[in-house]
Amino acid sequence: MTDVHPEHAQLQADRIYLGWQYILLHPDPGPPPKRPSPAQESRTDAESDAAARELLRRERLQEDMLNRPVRVFRLFMLVVTVLIVAAAVAGYLAWSFALLGLVAAGGVAAICSYALLQGDRAVKYRVLEQQARNERQRQERDKELFRAQEEHAERYREWQESKERHDKQLTWYAVAVPDELDRIDVAGGTLPGWSALITLLGATRLYSGGHLTVLDLSEGAVAKDLIELARKGGDDPLVWVLPVDLPKLDLGATLKPEAFADVLAHVVSVSEEHRSTRDLSFDNAILERVLEVLGENATISQVTAALRALAQVGDPRDDLRFGLITATQLERIGTLFGRGVSDRVVIERAWALESQLRKLETLGTQAVRLPPARLRVVSMDRQAGVFGNRVLGTYVATALTHILRQSPASDRPWYHTIIVAGADKLRGDVLDRLMDACETSRTGLVLTYRSLTPTVRERLGRGHAAVAFMRLGNAEDARVASEHVGTEHRLELAQLTETISDSLPGLDGGYTSTIAEMEDAREERDDSQADLAGDITESTEWGRTADKISEKERVLQRSREFLVEPHQLQQLPTTSVIVTDATADGRRVRLADANPAILTFPKTTLGELEDLREVVLALDAQDQNGDGDPPPNLGPPPPRLDWRKGRQ
Repeated sequence: MTDVHPEHAQLQADRIYLGWQYILLHPDPGPPPKRPSPAQESRTDAESDAAARELLRRERLQEDMLNRPVRVFRLFMLVVTVLIVAAAVAGYLAWSFALLGLVAAGGVAAICSYALLQGDRAVKYRVLEQQARNERQRQERDKELFRAQEEHAERYREWQESKERHDKQLTWYAVAVPDELDRIDVAGGTLPGWSALITLLGATRLYSGGHLTVLDLSEGAVAKDLIELARKGGDDPLVWVLPVDLPKLDLGATLKPEAFADVLAHVVSVSEEHRSTRDLSFDNAILERVLEVLGENATISQVTAALRALAQVGDPRDDLRFGLITATQLERIGTLFGRGVSDRVVIERAWALESQLRKLETLGTQAVRLPPARLRVVSMDRQAGVFGNRVLGTYVATALTHILRQSPASDRPWYHTIIVAGADKLRGDVLDRLMDACETSRTGLVLTYRSLTPTVRERLGRGHAAVAFMRLGNAEDARVASEHVGTEHRLELAQLTETISDSLPGLDGGYTSTIAEMEDAREERDDSQADLAGDITESTEWGRTADKISEKERVLQRSREFLVEPHQLQQLPTTSVIVTDATADGRRVRLADANPAILTFPKTTLGELEDLREVVLALDAQDQNGDGDPPPNLGPPPPRLDWRKGRQ
C-alpha cells in the first residue's frame, strides 16, 4: 500500500493544528486463519482402518456362528462316510449298499462344504466392498482437504493483505481548523493539558512562518516547552516575567495620551467587578486631564504623583524633589477641576487610581532596545500577589488591544497569533475589546479558560470561533459543555491517550526571563535544518518521553467510544480536546489528542481525515485491482514550510 504520510500531508500555513484524531480506517483482521491439519486427517484414516478391521472380525465371527451347525453336520457326514467304507472293507456291508451310502453321505458333506465356501466368499466380498468404500471415502477426504487448503491459501492471502493494510495505515490524523476563523476558545483543562495544546499550536504556527505572543496568566509556565522548541528552531524568544521585568517592558510606551488613559482606566477597574460604563468614563476623564498636564511622554510614576496631588495624599514636595512633577504641573493639577477638586468623589477616585497604578510605577523605566523575535511570552510570577498579577495581566491585555487597533489589517490571517492562558482572569469588557481588535486586524486569538464562569459562557464561541473543550472537573461546567457539544455525538478515544494521561510530565519550575540577560552575548544557534518532529523530540518534555510513548503506541492499538455526557467530560484524559467548529456541511465535532509527541510517531500525518480518507481508499482500491494508474484527484502535495520562513 502506498504511504500517504510523506507526500500528501505537510504542515500548512492556513490550518490551525489542535491535535490528532485516532482513527483506524482498516480494522484489525485478527489472527490468521487456521490451516487444515493433515495430522487430523491421518488420524481419521487410521480410525477408519481400525473400524474396517473390527467389522471384518465381527463378520467372520457372525459367519462362524451361523455356519457352526453346518460344520458339525458336515463332520458327522464325513464320519458316516468313513464308517461305511470301514464296514465295506471289513465285509460287514455289501459294496453295493456301501456305494449308495457313500454317495448319500458324501453328497451331503459336499453340499455342506459348498455352503461353507459360499459363506467365506460372502465375507470376503463384504470385506472388499468395505475396503473399497473406505478407499472412496479416503479419496473424497483427500479432495476435501485439497480444496480446504486452497481455500485456506486464498483466505490467508486476503488476511495477509488486510494485515499489511492495517499495519501500514495511518492511525493519527491531524485535527485542524481553517484560518478563516477569528478565534479559538478553549474551555476547561489542566496546566499540563494547556502546556501540550499551547506547545503544539504555537509550534505549528511558528514553523509555518508566523509570529506568536503568549500572555500567560495561569502562573503555571505552560509555554515553557514552546520556548525551548523555539530556541531549538533557531529563534531567540523574548520572555518577560512580571513584575520583575516590568521596568524593561515598553508595551504601551508609544500610545497616545487618550489611549494610554483608556488603558490605565481599565487597569484600575480590574478589582471592581460591577463597575459601570459611567464609572469607567469618569476614571478615564480624570486620567486624560492628568495626562494633558503631564505631556505625551508621561510615565506611570508621574501619573501616580499627579494623582496623589489631586487626591491630596502625602506631601507633594517629595514628588517635586524627586522630579516626578514640576511646580507648574502641581499648580495646574490643583486647578484642574476648579472648586470640584474638593469634591469627595474626585478625591476618592483619584486616591483609588493612585493606589492601584502604583503597581505599575516601574513600567518602562529601564526600557532597552530589544531585537525582533517571533515568539514573545509575557508571564506572571507565581510568587507575586494575586491582585497585582491581575492588574499586570489586565494592563498587558489592554495595551495589546490598543496596539492592534492602531495596526493595519494583516494580509495573511493568523500570521500573528495571540494566546491568552487563563483568560477567565480578565474582565468581560477587556476580553470583548481584545476580541474585536484581533478580528479587525486579522490577528489569530486563542483564549483558554479554566472554568465556565457566567462571563465566559456569554462569550464562548461567540462570532466566528471554534470551541474546544478539555477536562472539566466541575459538574456544572461539564453539563454546560455537554449541552454545547450535544450528547448525541459518539467519539472514539484511543487507549494510548488514556494510558499516557496518567504518566504525563509535570510542570516543574517557572519561566526564565530573557530580558534580564539581554546585555549578554546572544547564543549562536545552528538553524541549517528545521525539523518539527526532531525538534519536539530533542527540546520538550513531551518529545523526551516520545520513545516510551511510541513503544506503547505499537502495543496499544485499541480504542473505545463514548457519548458526550457530563461524567465523561469530567474524566477526559489530560491531553484530550473536543473540537467543535462550523463548516458548510454543518457543525463538526472531533476528539483530538494534543500531545506533541504524537507528531514523532511513524503513523502520524499532518493531513486531516476528511482530506485523506478518499486518497487512502483510492490507493487501496488501486492495490487490490492491480491497476498501475494513479488514483484520481490526488493533486500535487502541499509544499513543506520552513521554520525560518518569515523571520525578520
